[in-house]
Amino acid sequence: MNVQQFEDARWKTLDQPIEFRHRAAAGLIEGGSMLDLGCGDGLLLQMVGDKVNKKVGLDISPEALEKCHAKGIEAHSQSFDDPLPYPDNSFEYVVLLDVLEHVYDPALLLKEAARVSSNYVIVGVPNFSSLPARIQTLLGRVPENNQPHKGHLYWFNDRVLQRVAREAGVKIVAKKMNTFSLAAAFGDFWTNLFPNVFALSFVVKLQKSHG
Repeated sequence: MNVQQFEDARWKTLDQPIEFRHRAAAGLIEGGSMLDLGCGDGLLLQMVGDKVNKKVGLDISPEALEKCHAKGIEAHSQSFDDPLPYPDNSFEYVVLLDVLEHVYDPALLLKEAARVSSNYVIVGVPNFSSLPARIQTLLGRVPENNQPHKGHLYWFNDRVLQRVAREAGVKIVAKKMNTFSLAAAFGDFWTNLFPNVFALSFVVKLQKSHG
């Protein structure tokens, strides 16, 4: 099974529920134009609504693209092994939610996303070293994010995300994190202090260098 077949199998039966990554990303987008890489069924493109004056989605799955088109969303086929089909600085925002962990070289794709962005790239990735994942490992279980049905190739945590951003030549200017209920009961203090332990996922706003 290749990547397209894997994604088609998911999108045949899946409709995205609104989750933390969608709400966080939508809150970081302030207007202008937007390219959503790995747009799936177009949920985020719907959520940003009229505050974005131009919005386009790209996805490898024909099944996902059909769902976008049924909603009236402009979306096109794209393999993320290939260069993006847009000139430099084409969109104010380029978004990759739950995409970078599915590729072998995330810095290369992130650099390409920054090329077609005129300002910001928004990235969402799960945290593979969260406390729940560590406990599952200690109990002899494979953590949820590491299971084959997820299709994850690259394991992120806060430090890895920062390193990949540096390699791509972009810098983190805003970060949002979610956590599990026990840690949330103590507020954001522990999550901010130990993100690799208490965050379940990260959504970051990255700014490209204009130098």
